[in-house]
Amino acid sequence: MSTLYRLFAGTAERTPDAPALEAGEATLTYGELHRLALNLAARIVAEHGGVPERVALLAAHSVTTYAGYLAAQRLGAAVTPLNPDYPVKRNRMVCDLARPGVLIADEAGAAQLDADLGDAAPTVLRLTDADVAAGVPGELPADTAGPDDVAYILFTSGSTGRPKGVPIQHRCAVDYVRHNVERFEVGPGARMSHTFDLTFDPSVFDLFVTWAGGATLVVPRKAELLSPVDYLVDRRITHWFSVPSVVSVSHELGTLPPGRATGLRYSIFIGEPLTYTQAEIWAEVAPAATIVNVYGPTELTVACTEFRLGPDPLQWPETSNDTVPIGDLYDFLDYVVVDESGQAADEGELCVRGSQRFAGYLDPADDNGRFLRYRAPATVPYVGGGITPDLYYRTGDRVRFEAGNLVHLGRMDNQVKVRGYRVELGEIEAALRRHPDVTQAVVIATNRAGETELHCYYTGAEVPELRRWLRKHVPVHMVPRSAERIAAMPLNANGKIDRGVLRASLEMAGAGGR
Repeated sequence: MSTLYRLFAGTAERTPDAPALEAGEATLTYGELHRLALNLAARIVAEHGGVPERVALLAAHSVTTYAGYLAAQRLGAAVTPLNPDYPVKRNRMVCDLARPGVLIADEAGAAQLDADLGDAAPTVLRLTDADVAAGVPGELPADTAGPDDVAYILFTSGSTGRPKGVPIQHRCAVDYVRHNVERFEVGPGARMSHTFDLTFDPSVFDLFVTWAGGATLVVPRKAELLSPVDYLVDRRITHWFSVPSVVSVSHELGTLPPGRATGLRYSIFIGEPLTYTQAEIWAEVAPAATIVNVYGPTELTVACTEFRLGPDPLQWPETSNDTVPIGDLYDFLDYVVVDESGQAADEGELCVRGSQRFAGYLDPADDNGRFLRYRAPATVPYVGGGITPDLYYRTGDRVRFEAGNLVHLGRMDNQVKVRGYRVELGEIEAALRRHPDVTQAVVIATNRAGETELHCYYTGAEVPELRRWLRKHVPVHMVPRSAERIAAMPLNANGKIDRGVLRASLEMAGAGGR
């Protein structure tokens, strides 16, 4: 069975002269990028004194980044990406949890080595792209990595404040990559966007769906993502992959002129609910592109569902919350939707098993409560004993079948009780977005003196009577105590709306009513 490295190496062997990577001023063919990766792999072995089990990669959008990722994969080492823009304390915490044998830092990450990461691994390589280009061949061990070995480890936010490590095996990643190469017709001549940081798992699509299909990864400069249409047109992008927030933010900035991105074939969105408003705006930007909404948590290897919108918006299926359905599960995965009583239902928590499901968290203590067995007609919670293939992963996402389509209703923990009523925050947000002057809306729940209070942040035009308007569309207990217009939603490093920043802002303001 293949590995991520072998998917890339197979393409490099078949088409060594085809362009694999455009990063900065550099354009590298598959043969050139492969040579740099092999030379860097040999240097890692020489300086570390052997093959490391794990390699941390403190790098972003440089040749060092991609050669380093492939070098680690060639050695069968699990990659743990670190974001140079994250706080150094957070990166240090991740290193302490992952315990990498080698830490590679490019020029963007070098400053953090001097801050607190200089001793975060037994072997630290501070490299420039020139260093990588000047690498020379060296002794390499046999490529013995197998499907059960860990390809990469990503860290997600944990409820205790400690990040949770998610190891993904090659078998999970290879199944995902192969499915998407075929599904999105990725091949020579395709030019793939790269909007995701390596710490966010959709970057696995960016890199390895591109390279397994023989396409070109086109790395944007930071300024280019502020004007995505220019990036699409000037860099001749054929496949776009991003979070939906990019559409809203760019639209508010006035950088989405319609009709220019005529060369785009596929527009794929992940990470947040894709609203029909966002889909309509993007359809005007790239009228010939197929819009696809995909969904999946890191634990299920990037994405496990997809829904394609047809070319005519009038034929798009209506949903209760005005978001595009997440669609069907990949046909090689198994799933069940369970309600609060543990029974299979048309609405409830989505639980998935199959070849893309990970084998458990880096810390087994994090597995508790995250898996279940389904034995019709009910489920049995996982209480220990090892993560076996028959277990379903509990996504924590609430879904509902609407007209035969799976619709994402929000996180299970976004359901709160207000005055005894069970309330979905996503339902209030959907109602707010229906106001013609509201672009985006986020509802935050707080607890004051034992009472749950709701507060709304929105973008768009100022709407002085927004709460009064909302009373006509939702029950009174669902009307937020306050509604504050902000210029733009705060985004995290993955481009998602950062609800934590809004919550902190609310707490600092004392959650005063409006």
